[in-house]
Amino acid sequence: MKMNKFLFFPFFVLLLITSCAGENEFLIETSEGNITVELSDETPKHKKNFNKLVKQKFFDDLLFHRVMNNFMIQGADPESKTAKPGAMLGKGSPGYTIPAELGGLHFRGALSSARQGDRVNPKKASNGSQFFIVHGRKNISDAELDRFEKALGRPYTPEERNRYKTEGGYPSLDGKYSVFGKVTAGMEVVDKIAKVPVDKRARPIKDIKMKITPVQ
Repeated sequence: MKMNKFLFFPFFVLLLITSCAGENEFLIETSEGNITVELSDETPKHKKNFNKLVKQKFFDDLLFHRVMNNFMIQGADPESKTAKPGAMLGKGSPGYTIPAELGGLHFRGALSSARQGDRVNPKKASNGSQFFIVHGRKNISDAELDRFEKALGRPYTPEERNRYKTEGGYPSLDGKYSVFGKVTAGMEVVDKIAKVPVDKRARPIKDIKMKITPVQ
């Protein structure tokens, strides 16, 4: 019996680790390559919703429909699955929003939720499915960060300032959109997507589809 208990413990730990990985890490497959993202435990509502949609295969065959170099790549409008070439996208959703979970910073590689503007959405609730990955820009100055931290509601730490200035990002979004994860592998794919040819609405000329699965 003692041997069985000792054997059970590492198996339980392995099972727990595997379960957590399935809830936190996801592979985004695209025609331009693969991106791995890790969700944040600091945004439980967004994490739970993302897991639910992945299990439903909701994201499969949706597009990255809005791409802006040095800014971000955005996708997961459900209307993009059957959209004709050149059609305007970005207004679709699963029919619900997610309460804002603000506080995360928009460093390069941040995974954040899209949303409607403040005029119709003063509580900054997130779209139920649409997300964007920050491509970002570098050479962000301390003067800019001084200005952006007012919207954030707290000072940037020296480490945060240094990361923005060296890695880049888009700090003007801080305190306004819910960051719920980050890219852990495949930023070169984000770079590639960010530079594809787009139309006047920033939609890629050639469709970039996605498929999202858990990393086990």
